[in-house]
Amino acid sequence: MLSKRQKQVYDFIEKFVETHDYSPSLEEIAKHFKLSAVSTIHHHVSQLVQKGFLNRRWNANRSLEVVGHESSSLNLVVPLLGVIAAGQPIEAIEQEETIELPPSLVGRKDTYVLRVKGDSMIEEHIRDGDYVVIERRDTADNGETVVALLNGSEATLKKFYREKGGEIRLQPANPAMAPIYCKEEECQIQGVVVAILRKFR
Repeated sequence: MLSKRQKQVYDFIEKFVETHDYSPSLEEIAKHFKLSAVSTIHHHVSQLVQKGFLNRRWNANRSLEVVGHESSSLNLVVPLLGVIAAGQPIEAIEQEETIELPPSLVGRKDTYVLRVKGDSMIEEHIRDGDYVVIERRDTADNGETVVALLNGSEATLKKFYREKGGEIRLQPANPAMAPIYCKEEECQIQGVVVAILRKFR
């Protein structure tokens, strides 16, 4: 049995999903009901989950799913932030677009997508024109494929290795290309690749 406010919250979420094909954030729900405290909405949503009217996926923001609702709303909307160089570093330019992904392709943390330009990562099956799904992180383990920002302005997609003495090696997955060596303070990790998307023509 739902309380009056729980029913109102459920109806709003259901209508929002039908209209937008993705779920509202807690902030958007709170704004709709003119509430300043998101915690109140969080409580109602938790009750709806507990009572079986909603599912909450593990992705952080737009993670609500109306039980029994079958549509592309099962996808999550993530930002498409522009182009990343799989070759020589290029200037980092962000753009305002979005792309829908199934939850299985979304990282555990904040996630975004970049389009690949260049062929330095072909042995990792990352080709020119592919899209890479990036989990936003500022650290990486040896061997992970990362988005690295060099000197605060040039972005590149490479495999990450920490060398002795604190030097960073950004290794292409293409034997025809040389690695990039830099000091740790010159290399800012912006995320780690968790999936690859490819359009077949």
